[in-house]
Parts: sequence; structure tokens; C-alpha cells
Amino acid sequence: MLCWGSTVEGQLGIGGAREPVCEPRSCQAFNGCGLKEVACGGRHSLFLLRDGRVYTCGSNRCGQLGHDKPGDSPELVVALDTQKIGVVSCGQAHSMALNEQGQVFAWGAGGGGQLGLGTAEETVPIPSLTANARLMLDGQLFTWGQNSSGQLGLGKGEPSTLSPQPLKSLSGIPLAQITAGGDHSFALSLSGAVFGWGKNSAGQLGLNDKQDRSVPCHIKFLRSQKVVYISCGDEHTAALTKDGGLFTFGDGSRGQLGHDSTNNEPLPRQVQELMGSEVSQIACGRHHTLAFVPSSGLVYAFGCNTNGQLGTGTRGDIKSPLPVKSNWMTHDTRTNPKVPGIDLNSVRLLFETLSKPPFARLLEQATKSFESLLIPQLPCSPPDVEAMRIYLILSECPALHDSKNYITLTIPLAMAILRLDANPSKVLDNWWCLVDGGVFSRLVDMYKSIVVFLLTGGKALLVPVFLENYTSATLKLLEKLHKVNLKAGHVEYNRFYIPDITTLVDIQEDYLKWFLSKAEISSVTLCAYPFILNAQAKTTMLQTDAELQMQMAVSGANMHNVFMLLTLEPLLARNPFLVLHVRRDHLVSDALRELTIYSDVDLKKPLKVIFDGEEAVDAGGVTKEFFLLLLKELMDPVYGMFTQFTQSNLLWFSDKCFVEHNWFNLIGIICGLAIYNSTVVDLHFPLVLYKKLLGVAPTLEDLKELSPTEGRSLQQLLDHEEDDVEETFCLNFITREYYGLTEVKELIPGGDRITVDKNNREEFVEAYLKYMFRDSVSELYQAFSSGFLKVCGGKILSLFQPSELMAMVVGNNNYNWEEMEKNAVYKGEYSASHPTVRMFWEVFHEFPLEKKKRFLLFLTGSDRIPIHGMESLRIAIQSTSAEEHYLPVAHTCYNLLDMPRYQTKETLHRRLTQAVEQYEGFSLV
Repeated sequence: MLCWGSTVEGQLGIGGAREPVCEPRSCQAFNGCGLKEVACGGRHSLFLLRDGRVYTCGSNRCGQLGHDKPGDSPELVVALDTQKIGVVSCGQAHSMALNEQGQVFAWGAGGGGQLGLGTAEETVPIPSLTANARLMLDGQLFTWGQNSSGQLGLGKGEPSTLSPQPLKSLSGIPLAQITAGGDHSFALSLSGAVFGWGKNSAGQLGLNDKQDRSVPCHIKFLRSQKVVYISCGDEHTAALTKDGGLFTFGDGSRGQLGHDSTNNEPLPRQVQELMGSEVSQIACGRHHTLAFVPSSGLVYAFGCNTNGQLGTGTRGDIKSPLPVKSNWMTHDTRTNPKVPGIDLNSVRLLFETLSKPPFARLLEQATKSFESLLIPQLPCSPPDVEAMRIYLILSECPALHDSKNYITLTIPLAMAILRLDANPSKVLDNWWCLVDGGVFSRLVDMYKSIVVFLLTGGKALLVPVFLENYTSATLKLLEKLHKVNLKAGHVEYNRFYIPDITTLVDIQEDYLKWFLSKAEISSVTLCAYPFILNAQAKTTMLQTDAELQMQMAVSGANMHNVFMLLTLEPLLARNPFLVLHVRRDHLVSDALRELTIYSDVDLKKPLKVIFDGEEAVDAGGVTKEFFLLLLKELMDPVYGMFTQFTQSNLLWFSDKCFVEHNWFNLIGIICGLAIYNSTVVDLHFPLVLYKKLLGVAPTLEDLKELSPTEGRSLQQLLDHEEDDVEETFCLNFITREYYGLTEVKELIPGGDRITVDKNNREEFVEAYLKYMFRDSVSELYQAFSSGFLKVCGGKILSLFQPSELMAMVVGNNNYNWEEMEKNAVYKGEYSASHPTVRMFWEVFHEFPLEKKKRFLLFLTGSDRIPIHGMESLRIAIQSTSAEEHYLPVAHTCYNLLDMPRYQTKETLHRRLTQAVEQYEGFSLV
């Protein structure tokens, strides 16, 4: 799925971007999910999957999303979860869905009656059945909503209507299509007759006048054109004919008619520039039009382009058809090393046809030939690039996805792929980069299933040497796919995770084998393929690594007797914890003193904190309090250790700070200790910090995350198409503000004398990124990283992705609020069935997402959850004798909420909201 245009409300479903997207961008949200249909409203979008589920994103000001989650990315409309939806549609700010039983659901803006619910509620946030719960199945057309210009077609003087009314004037005419514009409507009959009605101020009905029509009128001009499809914009209309001609009429003020003018057209007029090209598909936005020409693989666009909605890579209205920037389409269907030249959808359709009873025997014979003749004879160096297409074709064969054929077909194909010489192997990688996300997802899932198959039943089916070889081949094939995905971005990295891997394999033993691989233990280890390991598995590896290093340090063990060590009685009984003694009023100096006396190995032990003069036993709460208080002190803006970027709310090292470098070393150690002690710390560092720790080079995307304005400015510099770069951007060195003083820093020697132009702008951007993320903060980052690596360094670190490492420190946002309620514990008079507790959960679940996150911050000290998910976050709610006018109190270190016994839901809602909104938090941001 590709998208472009305005994303100010998140309507493109690509996350938090707010700048217009001016050329097609891949939206990964539904890769491999079977997307069936997309509908776009004024500022929101609906997505229908083949299984009948509906997702929405974008503006929710009128409840048009059908859920209360943020609109930045598509979210499931849970209220429709029990329905099998077959069709979806959008208005300006309302949404509609039709289920398989013919029932119509509507939600969103309803003030004009457009929801057909029989009421005129301004907003309806939950999908509801229209007043005529099931519209008749005899081809009858119903209309409802506003009728200010006769757009309902019910006749002159008829008022607007709140519930569906039959359009009797078209009764008996078999209709092929209906469509609605801003205030006008069209219907197309099966025989090709076109009817229009409603507003006609710009000639959008194609009747050669500007008079509104309150009943359907036959558009005689189009009768001879054999129209097969109609699309309506706000005040213009487009009609597609059987032979691929495109006619447009109505408002042309933004160039949306494609006639190289801004004149209105009261009669349908063929778009001259597309004559000779056979158009197969059209779509109208409010003030723009798209047309697809399959023979060239091009989408043409024209009209309003204020928000980049034409996808041409530029802004500004376009009056004639221009191709959408289409490097995502291939115009050359001939096979070459870059392009496979094969339609995999057709391949899949062929296999589906062969799977049907009449052809079952044929498919069975083909499958046997694949097994006995084709796959065993696949060469290392195919004679021609066209012969390489067999690898894509076979992957679509259903037989390879059947577990009974894994050993005879699917694994042998993986082995054949791995045998390929370097050049043909690279060709296949290139082709995999180009395939549809769904094709790639199925390939990944197939080989993941084989790993599970071999781990669960392999020992019973295969002798050890075959099991080893088959497992190795499958993992290496997944590794090859993973490398392709790093380049192509088909799926999220966690798509490669094998669920429940920790129940299939002894991760501790696997890690030891991997650790000892240098000692020539040659068996297959999953740790050599870390991309399949989830957070739970990687946490187990961290703990194993810590144990291993501690055992080796204590015993002086060498590489070969580690297995023996782990079976012996632990030698750590003498001092199994890292114990820190600190004073509350000297927290930083005491932490520095205590942590410097311990060895790297000691820092991996479970942490216990003792506050001077206090008897509290550290069962986790004291440690958490230590982290919170220490970070609060370290993050105090008075020390200037970090710069806070207002737009992103993220922190980066300040090259003008007032503390010793060992403070940065301490923060690094704290991040490492947080990982080893499974504690989430509220540190708002960008992803680039964790990329640097893993040796991954920063990119412009990292700057866009940290400082969106700077990032966008550099992107504009790179995208600028004219030759006037020097005059437009006036760059040759950088300036930065420091407490009112401007200081100039050269990016390269003599940089103040070198002007940035079209030829060297990429070097400038690279130099800027190098300065921002490396040179300007090198000493401070070095101090931080040496502290972090002191705890978390070594071979183990190479197993993590940057985002995984980040989640280990600061948690993630995979919220499951029902899980949190299920795991909650109660103290004092409270229990799960206590009226106040039941009221609390009712109020909490009614909170919007942002307020739920604020509550999490209030109660736990962070608005993110541990990497293991909600099941590892246990909150406690305790009754108190305080009166109702008191607010709930959070004991952040213990995730404990003291809550008075409120008598009404309204009081509880008010007091809880006050408490949550007054909470300041510990950290700088």
C-alpha cells in the first residue's frame, strides 16, 4: 500500500509525520494482512481487510474513527469486531460500513442526518445501525442526509432527512454503481445510462447549464460513450468509458478537469492528453483527479496539490495530467537482474485454481515433479536470469506451505537457494526487495513455521545429522531474508520473532553453546540468529551472560569447563547482590563512590540499595526509588548535562555542561543497571543513542526524530530541484546559540569559505550529522558509553536491534489495559468486586489513551511498560480511611495507589483526574 498527500491529522497511517507527503510512500501497517479496500474522507481513512476487520486513522474530531485511540496509525474498530464487513465508505467527517447481511453501520459527524440513524446528533463515536437496519436486497436505492441542493433526489422542496428514504424515481432501473460528491449524486445503470442530481453551480451534472436538479436526470451526452464507472469530487465529476476514455466536467478552478485550464466545463469533455492511453481506473478527491493507465504502469494526477496529494514530488496545482512519481512501479516487464518481470498475483491465482477439485490431480503430479526432478536439479549458477524466476514461483506454491511437505519440498528449496553462486544469489535478493509486502511476509512466516516444526517434532522424524542440517539451512534462509528486509523494509523487525521460542528451546543452554562457538562446538545455535529471538529470550540470554561472567570471574574458569561450572553449586552465595549504601542528601556523590569500587562483573549482579539510616528491605521498591531520585538529580537542568529539544521532547548531550564527565559515565551505568534489573527508567533519549551503542551509523531520519525542524530543513536542501541552492539556502558553516552567544563551528577545515551547492550538499548533510551526533559530543558520549558498556558490553550486545535495546531501558508502548486490570492486586478492604474498585476500572477504561498514559506515569514513574509486556507490570490498589475530598496518592516505587472509598463514579473521576494531572514526574521531560 502506498500513500501520499496531507498527513496533518495522521490520515495516511504512517505515524507521527505532520509534513505533507509529496510522493508515494510505503505504508507498512497491513503488510501480509490481506488489505481489501481503502476509503478516504476529508481527514480520515478506513481500511478493510479480507477477513472483514475494519481499521481507521486520522482526525477523530467528530468520532469518525469509531475508537478512542490516537489517529496517527491505523487502529481496529473494535465495535465492528463481531461483524464480517464487506464494503466501507467515508464522507467528509463520517464513516460507513456494510456487513455481509446487508446491514449498514454509520458513525462520526451526524448533524446533517448523514448517518441515517433517525437522529441529528452532532457526533456518534461508536458504529451504529442505520434506521432501516437492513436495506432491501431488490436493487432499491436509498438516500438520506442534507438536501440543500436536491442531492437526495427526492423531489423539489423536500427537506433533509434523518433516516434512509427510497429513491422511487429510479425504482426498477438495475443499477451498477452509485456515488456522491460534495452536494451532488450520480447513478450508473447496468446498461450504461448515467443519472445525476443535486448541486450544479459549476456544471458538475454535465447538463450544459448551472441549474440544480432535485430529481435524477438522464445525462444524455454520456449515453453514447458507454460509461462503466463514475467518480465525484467536491464540485467536479469524472466518467470512465468502456474503451478507456476519461471525461471530466464541472468545477475546473484548481485544474482538476485536466484540460490545461482552470475553466469550468458544463458538458463532459474528454481529457485530450490521455487520449490514446487506455485508462482502467479513476478516483476523485475534493479538488483533484487520478487516472491509472495499466499499459504503462503509470498513475496520472491533476488538480489541487496544496498538500502534495498529486504525488508528483512537488507542491502547486497542476492543470494537465502528470505521472505520479512511480519508482514503485516497473514499466519494463522484461526480466533483468533488477526486475523479475513476473506477476506473482497471477502465479498465486494459478496455484489457487490448480488447488480446486477439477485440477487436483494435475497439482499432485506437479508437486511430485517439483520434489523428484525440479528442486534437486536446481543449479548453483542458472544459465540465464530468466531461469531465476522459478525461485519466486515455487515460493507461491501452496504445497510448500504445507507442513507435510517441509522436509521433501520446502527445506530442499531453501538449500538450493543457499547453494546459489554470489551473482545469482544477489539477483534473488534484488527481486525479494521488490516483491509485495504480503509475498515477503508469507515467505518469512513459512520458514519460521519450519523452524518451529523442526524444534518440536524434528527429533522424532530425523536422525541428528539431518536435523542439524535442515535447521541450519532454514535459519540461514531466514537470515538471508532478514538482510533483504533491512534494505527493503517490507516488515517490522519483530515479524521475524518466533513466538514462544523460550518454550521450544533451553535458551540458557543455547547461549552457552553460542558463547563457546570459538571452542569449536559446532552445533546449530539460535543465538547466532538473534533476529528470531523475542524480548523474553534476549532477557534470558542477558541473565545467562551475567551468570557466566560472574562464575568465570569467581572461579577463574576457562572456556571449556563452563558447562561443568553451571551444574556445580553456585559460588556466588557469599555475595550474590550488588549492594549500594547511599545517603539521600548525597545521592550522586555516593553512587559515584560506590559504583567505582565494583568490578564490571559485580555490576551484573541483582541490585540492592540501602538508604543510610533506613531499615527498609529492598524487595524492588527501594531500588526503583533509587533510580528515580538519582535520575531526577542528574537531569536537573541546572547542570546543563542535556539539551531538551522542544518539538520532540527528547534529550541529547549538551556540549556546554557544568559537571564532570564521570556524571555521564554514571548515567551510562544506570541505563545498564536498569536492563539487568528489569527496571524501566524514564529517560527520553532518541533511538540514535542506542544505534551508536551498537555501532550503527546515524542517518538524517535520526535528526528528524530529535529535531524535526532541522531534519526537515536538511531534507529540503537535498530535495531542492533547482540549480539555485546557494542563493536559496545561503549555507557554508553552522551557527549555534549558546546562552545568548553565537558560536561558529566549522564542519570541515576551512568550512566558512566553502559554499554549499547542488554538488556538495550531500557532503554537507553528512558533515552536519557527523558534527551533531559525534564530534560535538564525543567526550560526553564516550563517558556515557563506557559506563553503559561496563555493565552491558561484550559479545551479548551484538544480538540486539537498536529499538530492542531502547525498549530494554525505557520500556515500550504495547499497552494492554485489560491485562493490567487482570494482574492488579488489592489491599485493605479492597477486592476486585468492591464497588469503589469496580468504579475505578470503569472510570479508567473510559479515559482516552493520553490520560491512561498520564495515570501510568503518575503511578509507576514512567508512561511506558516493561519490555515483557503488561503481564510483568503489577499494580496494587489499597483502601485508605481518608475522606472523599482527598486525592488518590501514588507510591511510585511500589506501583501502589492509595485510594479513598469514593461513593460515586463522578467523584472518583474528578479526584483521579486531578491527581493525575497535577503529577509533575521525576524526569526533565
